[in-house]
Amino acid sequence: MADPRPQNFLADIIEADVAAGRDGGRVVTRFPPEPNGFLHIGHSKSILLNFGLAKAYGGRTHFRFDDTNPVTEETEYVEAIQADVRWLGCEWGDHLYYASDFFEQMYQCAERLVREGKAYVDTQPQDAIREQRGSFDRPGVASPFRDRPAEESLALLQRMRAGELPDGAAVLRARIDMAHPNVLMRDPLLYRIRHAHHHRTGDRWCIYPMYDFAHPLEDAFEGVTHSICTLEFESNRELYDWVLDSLGPWSPRPHQYEFARLALGYTVMSKRKLLQLVNEKRVSGWDDPRMPTIAGMRRRGVTPEALRDFAELIGVAKNNSVVDIGKLEYAIRSDLEKRTPRALAVLNPLRVVLTNWPEGKLEELEVPWWPAEPARGGSRKVPFGRELLVERDDFAEDPPRDWKRLAPGREVRLAGAYVIRCDEVLKSASGAVEALRCTCDLASLRDGARRAGGTLNWVHATRSVPAQVRLYDRLFAVEQPDAEPDFLAALNPDSLVVAEGARVEPALAGAEPGSRWQFLRQGYFFADPVDSRPGAPAFNRTITLKDTWASRSAARPEPRRAAPAPATPAGGEAAGGRDGARAQGATARRTRADARAELRAANPELAARHARYLGLGLGEEEADLVSADAGLAAFFDAAVAAHPNARSVARWLLNELAGITRDRELATLPLGGAAFGRFVALVDAGKLTPASGKALLADLVAQGGEPAERMRALGLERVDDAGAIDAAVGRVLERHAAEVARYRGGERKLFGVLVGAVMKETNGAADAAVVRKTLEQRLG
Repeated sequence: MADPRPQNFLADIIEADVAAGRDGGRVVTRFPPEPNGFLHIGHSKSILLNFGLAKAYGGRTHFRFDDTNPVTEETEYVEAIQADVRWLGCEWGDHLYYASDFFEQMYQCAERLVREGKAYVDTQPQDAIREQRGSFDRPGVASPFRDRPAEESLALLQRMRAGELPDGAAVLRARIDMAHPNVLMRDPLLYRIRHAHHHRTGDRWCIYPMYDFAHPLEDAFEGVTHSICTLEFESNRELYDWVLDSLGPWSPRPHQYEFARLALGYTVMSKRKLLQLVNEKRVSGWDDPRMPTIAGMRRRGVTPEALRDFAELIGVAKNNSVVDIGKLEYAIRSDLEKRTPRALAVLNPLRVVLTNWPEGKLEELEVPWWPAEPARGGSRKVPFGRELLVERDDFAEDPPRDWKRLAPGREVRLAGAYVIRCDEVLKSASGAVEALRCTCDLASLRDGARRAGGTLNWVHATRSVPAQVRLYDRLFAVEQPDAEPDFLAALNPDSLVVAEGARVEPALAGAEPGSRWQFLRQGYFFADPVDSRPGAPAFNRTITLKDTWASRSAARPEPRRAAPAPATPAGGEAAGGRDGARAQGATARRTRADARAELRAANPELAARHARYLGLGLGEEEADLVSADAGLAAFFDAAVAAHPNARSVARWLLNELAGITRDRELATLPLGGAAFGRFVALVDAGKLTPASGKALLADLVAQGGEPAERMRALGLERVDDAGAIDAAVGRVLERHAAEVARYRGGERKLFGVLVGAVMKETNGAADAAVVRKTLEQRLG
């Protein structure tokens, strides 16, 4: 077995099975996509989980196409899906399968069920079958053909196969129990007639197995040991077992396990909705860089390593929840930070004329690709001359007091070059700023001690290269677009803005398609593998340098707006491109995180504080946010003095306290830094659950007090006592009798509702694991 092993409940199951010698210690998992669309990031989690578990325990993963519906499946999807799985770094060797490989075996199993009295052919209309199945609170009604003799059903099944009956004329149903509490077990369909051309078998078949019949049989035929599905198939497990038990014995005998599917904020995962986005031209295609498809992420410049890191970061859960997209963006930034050379680009140019630079003089500056890591080596020549371009938003004629960029009479350093001072502003007749006349400190190039307000990105006005630069952002403007009455109304109108007039340094003219870069102070960019041409590169922004959406961070960025306008298709004319002023303003937005980096470069005290916080174990972004504001830093220091777990203090400070306080100054709160540290200590000591911790923090922000005393007064202290939890569960089950009946009737998703009700009953103080275990025992 290969170490390190995954740390999740599925790994625990497999490890126990291997230790017990079940199936001879073999581990065989599978990834079985249906070839009816492109894979998305949710599939990547399942791919990496299945291949990762098998590899960790010395097993193998089978790659199987579940091609049982000829109407929706295409060879195009088969090829695209294989490319996506390989891109993620997963190999299946000789173990590529198709459900259609087993059509004959599955059909023979169907005949066996009929002969043994476990299945029958029903010739009722589909609507009648559906109505007779009943519901969670109403038992089903037996079909008038349920007792059809086996010989008659077998003859009809053979006629179905021979193509003698039209679509919808007959189905094969399992004979199980029409009063079963699980509706899926009420004589489910096993085969239906579908006269359609299959992408592999052609017209050889006109009947096709249903998923719930094909899935367990394919696993058994292939020798799969651990069939890992997402939670929506939890209710199907009973039918999975019935099929295998009715047609066994099997060696190995597959077992199905479920985990929470990936639901990601600010996007949709439904194939139907993704197809609607494509068909309505809201995006340019399945590989549009705003799409959550693997193809779209690949074209945006996301690496497979980043998706692996993301999957590791979010882990494997048993309950569905929406994952913060910030975690994905964190994984992408962390990955690109290590692999992208730094380059110069100006997206919204403003001309600068250096009045004391000799006319016609051109200097080739040697600028390193890795200015902060000289040991990595590598540099290029960057032309410097009398006329340059800087970002328009890096100039303010009437700047705020803490402005560190260009302004009349202010000095800045140009990255890798000289210090310049703005002397004069040139304007058009309408008053718009057209150019800046500046002077250059000719002795400042190698004078590291020479101080200036900030450091700006720049390019030469004529030696730089025009480039198509697409600024991609989140496709939706709300976290859960699926919850909106019309998900299309939640599209982010700024999800794509084309930077008209963008210029890049000459070295990027020959950027290899598929190469990745950090544009200094701008973000991470990817040379588009489709649209880039020699001498005419096209760059897709993969992600900004910092999170510009984080409303709960100390940065307090401006809120984003939602609007029903369609997103602009990639590769087409951006909405911003039609409105030059709006586009240029959007292209040059500077994040406050960039400003903080500039402040550190000019303020040794601030830089030292940032370095100290990194030494305490804070991540780069956490240290950046906490160190930027003196008041926030003082609050943090007081908290850490009371509770030395700096990372935990930072997480609660930035993720929770900032969200509660909104725009209030920390100094005005009745909760001081030391008390906040004592609060975090209660959480870390296990005295509070995460939910009750949030409730207590809100109370402390509202009225202050000693955290331990308020915890006890509010009854928020963590409840581990099994008797107390059992009593709370009993009260909830009594009040929610209808939900309990529906759950026992097969509506397994209600388990999460009941867990939530118990947590509410205990003010969030109960141990969630004990609650789940107690509920499972009480519900049978």
